[in-house]
Amino acid sequence: MAQQTIQPSPGAPEALPPDGRRPAGTVRPRRAPRPRTVVVTAVAWLIAAVFLLPYVQMVITALRPAGELRDATYLPTEFAWSNFIDVWRESNLGSNLRVTLLVAGGSTLLVLLVAIPAAYYTARVKYRGRKLFLLLVLVTQMFQPTSLLVGLYREFHQLDMLNSVWTLVLCNAAFNLAFAIWILTAYFSAIPVQLEEAAMIDGLGRGGALLRVTLPLALPGVVTAVIFTFIAAWNEFVMGLTLSTVPESQPLTVGINSFIGNYTVQWNYLFAASVIAIVPVVVLFAFIERHVVSGLTAGSVK
Repeated sequence: MAQQTIQPSPGAPEALPPDGRRPAGTVRPRRAPRPRTVVVTAVAWLIAAVFLLPYVQMVITALRPAGELRDATYLPTEFAWSNFIDVWRESNLGSNLRVTLLVAGGSTLLVLLVAIPAAYYTARVKYRGRKLFLLLVLVTQMFQPTSLLVGLYREFHQLDMLNSVWTLVLCNAAFNLAFAIWILTAYFSAIPVQLEEAAMIDGLGRGGALLRVTLPLALPGVVTAVIFTFIAAWNEFVMGLTLSTVPESQPLTVGINSFIGNYTVQWNYLFAASVIAIVPVVVLFAFIERHVVSGLTAGSVK
């Protein structure tokens, strides 16, 4: 009698051998995406397009010739790549970019040098006034730089520190220090102290345990503090405009503003300089985006 072969029904799950392994050379059939997944993906792409559209428009305007700035067409008849060369040669954009790199990098480094020990001590030592200190750190986040500009200007004028890169470094570090201390304190508090005690039993001191054990575990928090401090210092405008009056010592945000005149605006140069300004931040974020996402979501699930 011929053996009857039973075909599985279309909705039944695929049968596997007793060992649970799929035979070699077989390809797992792809399931059709669910309608909900298709809708969510389409909506996500639509939202991304809405957020990216201004940047696309910025790049297109940066490549427009001067004679086509007021044309109603979306794309120019020809792309003027020379706008990037002209804006670099005919302005102080190179000096402004150097100042911004020094200010953002110096501010971030200074914030880390101060915030890491302060946050570590606050997380590990239950000293008197600890809650008051954390509350004071949080309250300082409510002060806007614009409300302190007059006092800052008078102070640095008396110290003869106007038009100095280090003045902007100190101001940006001061206004971003509270956030870094707050977020790093939470990360250090979440790391078990027993790990440091075990490292000190093996011969490491307090500093060695911090550098070799605690900091690697708190790396997502450190990277989060770095990226937020760097971007805040990179985008700062008001203090740079007030404390730096010499064009060569002004940051990039103030230098870009120079393309806006009293009666005319050089839109092609303005957007070309804006494209140059966002490239370093995009590159930095692309390298450490993985750590930033893990830093923002760490602790959300126990």
